Amino acid sequence: MNQQPPGSKPVNPIQRARLWYALLLVVFGVFAVRDFYLQVIRYDYYKTAALNTQLKQYQIPAARGIISAQFNGGTVPLVMNQKLYTAYADPTVVKQPLKVADKLRPIIGGNTQDIEKLLKTGGGRRYVVLARKLTPAQSNKILALKFSGVGTQEQDYRTYPQGQMAAQLLGFVNNDGQGEYGIEQALNKELEGTPGQLKAVTDVNGVPLAASPDNILTDPVAGASVDLTIDVGMQSGLEKIVKAAHDQYKTADTSALILDVHTGAIKAMANYPSYDPANYQKVADPVLFQNKTVSEPVEPGSITKLFTTATSLQKGVITPTTSFYDPGSWSIDGAAVSDVEEDHSTGQQSILSTLDKSLNTGATWMLMQLGGGQINAHARSTLYDYFTNHFMLGQATGVEQGYEASGYVPKPADTGAGINLTYANMSFGQAYTATALQMGAGLTSLVNGGTYYQPHLVDKVTTGTGKVTPMKPTAIKTGVVSQQVSDDMITLLEENNANHIREGFSYLNFGQNYSVGGKTGTAEVANPIGGYYTDRVNATYMGFIGGDTPQYVIVVYNLQPTNYGGFAGSGTAQPVFANIAHMLVNNFGVAPKS
Repeated sequence: MNQQPPGSKPVNPIQRARLWYALLLVVFGVFAVRDFYLQVIRYDYYKTAALNTQLKQYQIPAARGIISAQFNGGTVPLVMNQKLYTAYADPTVVKQPLKVADKLRPIIGGNTQDIEKLLKTGGGRRYVVLARKLTPAQSNKILALKFSGVGTQEQDYRTYPQGQMAAQLLGFVNNDGQGEYGIEQALNKELEGTPGQLKAVTDVNGVPLAASPDNILTDPVAGASVDLTIDVGMQSGLEKIVKAAHDQYKTADTSALILDVHTGAIKAMANYPSYDPANYQKVADPVLFQNKTVSEPVEPGSITKLFTTATSLQKGVITPTTSFYDPGSWSIDGAAVSDVEEDHSTGQQSILSTLDKSLNTGATWMLMQLGGGQINAHARSTLYDYFTNHFMLGQATGVEQGYEASGYVPKPADTGAGINLTYANMSFGQAYTATALQMGAGLTSLVNGGTYYQPHLVDKVTTGTGKVTPMKPTAIKTGVVSQQVSDDMITLLEENNANHIREGFSYLNFGQNYSVGGKTGTAEVANPIGGYYTDRVNATYMGFIGGDTPQYVIVVYNLQPTNYGGFAGSGTAQPVFANIAHMLVNNFGVAPKS
């Protein structure tokens, strides 16, 4: 018999049973709550954690945006996408690399040894590319082999329905999906979209089980599509003219562009030599990728005299009918500044004859008038202000292009390095640099009443979700010059064109129904070791075509032409301008005078 300790109360068996029952209920309750927490509240977390040993994450590339241009009131694509495949492997999973390589070679090309080397890559790399741009048929053959760790991935590759058209303006997309050069680089973020994520359940060999219902998928968002301001017809015609000029004058490079005077929209932009963007990897010299109308600033020569003249008119130190005595040469900082043809006095000259005869002495004289009769700090500061803050030289325009150059305009402070001579040279187009686009944008502000519009290539952007954003013209600066100065410059350039027709340049004759004006330039080419080459020049021309008002500005850069007579500007760049202007009049609705 159980003995109770003296003085203790007897234990009630029923109470003991109830106590144990209560403890068991608490224990089971804890387990039930914990089980509910794990299986319901934390279900997604623990399911994901459990799947991590089986899941491999893949990126689903977003469809890159299409690039289109204007054509007959609508648009046509310049750049589209083609669905092709990339073959890849996980070397840590691949078994029997030699056997796998031997089977893959007839499908993807190359040689067995190179493929085997990729499949045996050390260093723990989990992803190697075996081949790119494979067809669906090739992809199916690879997948049918069912090799562990070998697969294919669909990828968009750029195609070009218009062939090589606007190659340097467009740029290309590299094998990593990044835009390089041109529009592709400048708008890469907008064009590339947002990739999706796929976590595919794999088998023990690492092969994705694409049909598994446990796949976790985030859909990609397609990149924005871009409509350009480029007119396909103008672009095609301009490219033919530019190539013909390169071939005729044996230039190092020829570039030209067409700008809408009243919006800053770029209607065409071309360079030659060029390349095929569909086969960019075959280009040996990457210089060919550059859109030189925006990336290669040079000393532009006498087309600069338009800016010097406009500055002087705006400051009131000259009028369109002002005359002056030309001594034939000015002594500036101990150096002689003279004209190309003469270094003797040419007598009384005018503002028009300065442009017509392209007198360096005349441009230098105008600079002197800005300083009260001499080149001094005031003259330099005034010219610098107008060059950089009115005509926007020396700074990038912000056009939608990769690798745009800003050019260089020396500051007016006297550093003891012959700054007055530098500015005398600047007044007629040497000692500073500018791109063709910068010069053209500056000229538009001179002939449209004084508004500097930002040069632009994008007309409209449509996001992957369908939101459409038209790009309105952006006026960077108003009052570049007054309406009166703008009218005076138009008249001077029309008269300059008329003089050239009388001098025998009949191709500049557009009849009485059109307003045409412009200026030639011939600039010495700087030698990297100092000074200038004696046997190399750059030829330039910029002008406008229109009716009651100028409609288009045209700029031509013929760099280092060799097959011509006379002056390079009038002998090689001026005819190219005329060909472009005739193309616009004949085919693209330039409004005649009313």
